[in-house]
Amino acid sequence: MTRADKPTSKTGRIVILTGAGISKESGLDTFRDPGGIWDRVRIEDVATPDAFARDPDRVHDFYNTRRRNLLAGKVRPNPAHDALARLEASWAGEVLLVTQNIDNLHERAGSRDPLHMHGEILKALCTSCQDDSPWRHDMDTASPCPHCGRKGFLRVKVVWFGEMPYEMERIQAALAACDLFLSIGTSGHVYPAAGFVAEVRRAGRGHTAELNLEPSQGQSLFAERIYGLASEIVPAYVEDLLGGKT
Repeated sequence: MTRADKPTSKTGRIVILTGAGISKESGLDTFRDPGGIWDRVRIEDVATPDAFARDPDRVHDFYNTRRRNLLAGKVRPNPAHDALARLEASWAGEVLLVTQNIDNLHERAGSRDPLHMHGEILKALCTSCQDDSPWRHDMDTASPCPHCGRKGFLRVKVVWFGEMPYEMERIQAALAACDLFLSIGTSGHVYPAAGFVAEVRRAGRGHTAELNLEPSQGQSLFAERIYGLASEIVPAYVEDLLGGKT
């Protein structure tokens, strides 16, 4: 662990980035760990616009399975999710929670409005009318859009490889103005999220901290690095921030 001075003001601006590692302890698979999702399924077959155009049934089946798993009742927020919801509720300054995760565990833990930069598996997007809708059951090529009623145009509202993540302008503005940037449970392989720490460093004002099970690809860019189970190190870090401990 390498430590540097953290902001002492409880009114500073915080940006938090979370990745698959924070949800792993809740029972959801990660993507890039050994034995993870991309070890079992090819990205090119299920997570690109070309894959959907070529074989929509296969893509629908992939996300249907993941959606059912999320809603089965066994997957629940863990103490890391709970701690971030507590930080958001208790911190006097601004807190922007940005997640690469497409699950709803932050919301279920009490976070008010997490920004899902990679979309949400519990939403459908109509490629005809461009509206999105809550979606908690299986989807197929015969599913009608709840807004326009057309069939064959629905897809899961998830950002696929080759597509632009959501709300990048808002995220970049927050990174440039933040006093603290926390990166939690991310591999550091997927851009643009992997470049967020460099953006904060370029702005020259924000403290940066990585809280991960193991070092990410960009670990050397962080002023502070803490490694361990998210359910242990995230609550401790939040307690430190809120309690003013050293």
